[in-house]
Amino acid sequence: MNKLTQFALLIFASMFSVSVMADMHGKKDIVDTAIEAGSFNTLVTAVQAAGLVETLKGEGPFTVFAPTDEAFAAIPEADLNALLADTEQLTAVLTYHVVAGKVMAADVVGLDSATTVQGSDIDITVSDAGVMVDGANVVQTDIETSNGVIHVIDAVILP
Repeated sequence: MNKLTQFALLIFASMFSVSVMADMHGKKDIVDTAIEAGSFNTLVTAVQAAGLVETLKGEGPFTVFAPTDEAFAAIPEADLNALLADTEQLTAVLTYHVVAGKVMAADVVGLDSATTVQGSDIDITVSDAGVMVDGANVVQTDIETSNGVIHVIDAVILP
């Protein structure tokens, strides 16, 4: 094999490798996906305030039951501000929304509870009306990220 052929093969192999890597890493992580969605601004602010950004950008996988901005807006402003100011309590609330592993909707409907990263179990109820997690309605499922999955809920759940 001459040097030109070796060089061409090396370039092709490098291009293939870069292409495969781009496919593997094409999805954004949980935090970047939430930011890009635009409907989780309060959740992202809370994650930043609790110092959990690097954790949720980590390898995972994680399943996040993510309350929307509207869900956070249902909390009285004084209570929400107090929660955002109390890092320990905020961390407990946020990690109560996270389950270790990638639990897709098809798996969630087969469960009646799941243990959160916070350590407590969340109740999962499946009915003709849909799926509820600790009384919050799951309104969108299976938003896949590079390090897990997000299921959107319509309320903030508390441990």
